[in-house]
Amino acid sequence: MNIGDLPEDVLVELLSLLPARELLRTCRLVCSQWRYVVDLNTLWKRKCQRDGFYRQSYDRSISDWKVFYMLCHMKKNLLKNPRAEENFQHWTLDANEGDKWKIEDLPGAHGSHMSDPRVHKYFVTSYGPCFKSQLITLDKEGYWNQLMDEIRPEITVKDWYAARFDCGCRYELTVRLLSKDYIVLEEFHPEPVVIEQWGDAQWREISHTFQNYPAGVRYIWFQHGGQDTQYWAGWYGVRVTNSSITIGPPSSL
Repeated sequence: MNIGDLPEDVLVELLSLLPARELLRTCRLVCSQWRYVVDLNTLWKRKCQRDGFYRQSYDRSISDWKVFYMLCHMKKNLLKNPRAEENFQHWTLDANEGDKWKIEDLPGAHGSHMSDPRVHKYFVTSYGPCFKSQLITLDKEGYWNQLMDEIRPEITVKDWYAARFDCGCRYELTVRLLSKDYIVLEEFHPEPVVIEQWGDAQWREISHTFQNYPAGVRYIWFQHGGQDTQYWAGWYGVRVTNSSITIGPPSSL
């Protein structure tokens, strides 16, 4: 008996052990039988079970287990250097006024710690407007055009900001979904947050999930920043860190 003589369920079990890249780029090209098996929903459901992506409650909700697996498998923070561990690498400083952007260690003067033990540093603004941004090219991150246009997976944005206890500040966030020609297809731009002097200096999270957005999204542009409201020399403005943009299956599952 050779491998081609194996029953379909056994072949599904064996092939589900292989990485997705090998299945799609190599195994699928071996013969028509393997192409058929690699395209089976049951194989990708089995991979979801193996990799911990499966819940029994998903059975009635998911029609394409291959897409679901790929979205779970690829899910990562698309923003580079979100916690200031690499100085300002990967960030574009759109506005750098006052005494300019600076990086400090948590908790900082008149500040507080974060609950996330991975975060050790933050970016801090000054008395003039300070804004920085990143532009994410989706196909370079593995999110192909057909996936974005037909599946339109959820795009979740999160950011953390805080003030010093002794100084008020202003925080702003803008996230845009852009077409191949950089036309804004959808935008999240909440009202600026103004934190008064003598506040609690606690870190606060802001989040937004893009759903059912127009077809044609090819880039995501993220910008945040602000300044202090006392206009003091130095770095008394809003502090930001641990920003993230992730793409994944619907959170309602």
